[in-house]
Order: sequence, then C-alpha cells, then structure tokens
Amino acid sequence: MASDRIIQNAYYVSDLDTAITRFHQLWGLGPFFVRRHIALDNVVYRGEPSELDISAAYTQSGDIMIELVTQHNEAPSTFRDRYQSTESGFHHVALAFGDHDQQVRRFNDLGYASVTSFKTAEGRGATYLDTVAATGHATEIYIVNDSLRELYASVRHAAETWDARDLVIDL
Repeated sequence: MASDRIIQNAYYVSDLDTAITRFHQLWGLGPFFVRRHIALDNVVYRGEPSELDISAAYTQSGDIMIELVTQHNEAPSTFRDRYQSTESGFHHVALAFGDHDQQVRRFNDLGYASVTSFKTAEGRGATYLDTVAATGHATEIYIVNDSLRELYASVRHAAETWDARDLVIDL
C-alpha cells in the first residue's frame, strides 16, 4: 500500500530548544520550524475527552521529516503513555498522506488501538495508534489538508536550501 510509506520519524523530548541544538550538533539538521503550544481541538485519549498542550519542531533529513515534540501538561496521551516529562526517546512514525479514516480503520481491524486523536486550529490533525508491541513505537495517521501539505513542502525546501544561519524558524 503506497500510503503506508513512512514519511516522518518523531522523537519525544523533554526540552524542545535543547533537543533542537542537540540534533543539529549531532547530524547537522536544520533549520527547525517550531510551533509552540499548538492549539488542539477535539482531543480524545482512548475514547475519552482530554486536553493536550504540545510544542513541536520540524526539520528534514533526506526523504524523512524529523519531528521533535514535547508535552507541557500531564494529561493522559500517547506521549505520556511512553514518556514522563523529563524523559526523551523515539516516539512514532507518520505515514504518507492517505485517507485518514480508512487507514485508522485498517489498523484498528488489525488489533491496533487508537490512543490519541486531535485536530489543529488549521483543520489538520492526527490519530496515534498503539503499535508499540509490534514495532517499539506508535504510528501516526494524518488528517490531511493544504496547510499540512504546505508545512511538509516548506520544511523540505528550507532544509535543501539552508544557509546554516537561522537554526529556528518560529511559526
């Protein structure tokens, strides 16, 4: 299935700015597009309403987007299932753009539960699936819109043309 191609590797980090510096120092990645305290609507955790306060940074490494994400509150979530606020590690992969509901249903039919879902103020969103037992990490399925497509294109273009000056681009 073409839509099952991995297009993003995501890491949960305890401190976003420190992680940006570390990922740049280790692998020369940059620039990082940063969204702080992303406005999320309709957050659901394991079927129940929830609140989620996250910030994220995005950069590109070849064909793979790299996301660094941190959660500012202690609400139950796919992130808190794996990491406490002071911990860091690999969290999820995101799959290529496809039909969100169809992809989620296929994973659910295979026995992988939907853990956290939400939408952003721009109307894009995601569902995180519990694929930890099978893969060691979660899987993210996007609710795709033009702003998500634009983010992916902008991050990739910036990485390919980066002059190594501004490491952080706040969105």
